[in-house]
Amino acid sequence: MDHTVEEVGDDAAVITLAGRVNMVTAPAVRELITGIISAGRVRIAVDLDAVEFIDSSALGSLIGCLNAARRANGDLRISRPTKHILAVLEVSNLIQLLRPYPSAHAALEA
Repeated sequence: MDHTVEEVGDDAAVITLAGRVNMVTAPAVRELITGIISAGRVRIAVDLDAVEFIDSSALGSLIGCLNAARRANGDLRISRPTKHILAVLEVSNLIQLLRPYPSAHAALEA
């Protein structure tokens, strides 16, 4: 799994993930995002366009990060999920918590 982080304004960040996000890489995703939140960037957009595969442990990490962001008076949103990721979100009924947006910047502005 690869990633990039773009700082936006004083309190936001766009995290772009790429590759496979699964039980092996999920802890690194959680550590990355919670570290960004701890640094004061509490509005997070996670761009999933380049994610080839995601599993339940990765989704669990994103939900944990969503909770951490909300505890810090922020939020976490996802953008550009692939068809596979959308299907996983719909089947797991997590689409209500991790609502998809067409772009990372749209997710931050919503």
